[in-house]
Amino acid sequence: MAKELSIFVDESGDRGGKARYYLLTLVFHDRADSIAEAVTGYEAKLAGADLPNIPFHPEPLMNGHKDYEFLNIEQRKVMLAYFSSFVRKLPISYITFVYRRSQFEDLARLMERMGRDISSAMIEHLGFFQPFDDVKVCYDNGQDIVKQALGRSVGKVLSKGVVRRRKTSMADYRLEQVADYLCTIELALVKYEAKENGETYNKFFGGIGSFKRNWLKQARSKRI
Repeated sequence: MAKELSIFVDESGDRGGKARYYLLTLVFHDRADSIAEAVTGYEAKLAGADLPNIPFHPEPLMNGHKDYEFLNIEQRKVMLAYFSSFVRKLPISYITFVYRRSQFEDLARLMERMGRDISSAMIEHLGFFQPFDDVKVCYDNGQDIVKQALGRSVGKVLSKGVVRRRKTSMADYRLEQVADYLCTIELALVKYEAKENGETYNKFFGGIGSFKRNWLKQARSKRI
């Protein structure tokens, strides 16, 4: 039976290039490793706490926007903790690339750099990628520079058919949300270290020491 790797992609940084930082996170999942039990456990926790089982999006959760506007901060803190615990149980690995927007004169240069960085990371970890017969990239956010960077790197390095696939199952949707969560944690680190964290991060993660000991350490345990 063919071994299949799924790559879930999320980015932080606006399309107009106004954001100070641009982050790209890739989450890797061997399709043979089921996440059904972890998903069921996470959803049972939400039900037990009378919290809504909605798609997880960390930014609106922390700011109390969109689907989260009817929940108080304590409920939102619990939801964040539950999702963090869910991520810890998953058979995944990830990598995040961080860019300071001011270092690139335009988005084309940023895209070239992202493509090179993805290629370098895959070559560095070739032993992880080589056993897979198929690689499927789940990305439909539509940022053209990300699509191009992925296209220039993944297929070229791995020399095997890379298919861009749409999400087809609840597991796919959850893993896309995991990429969003990990991207948020890595962006939080950048902002804490630049002393740009602000009140929202402090409310949910505590100070930089607490953030690194708890949230970051747990996320980084999944780094490839």
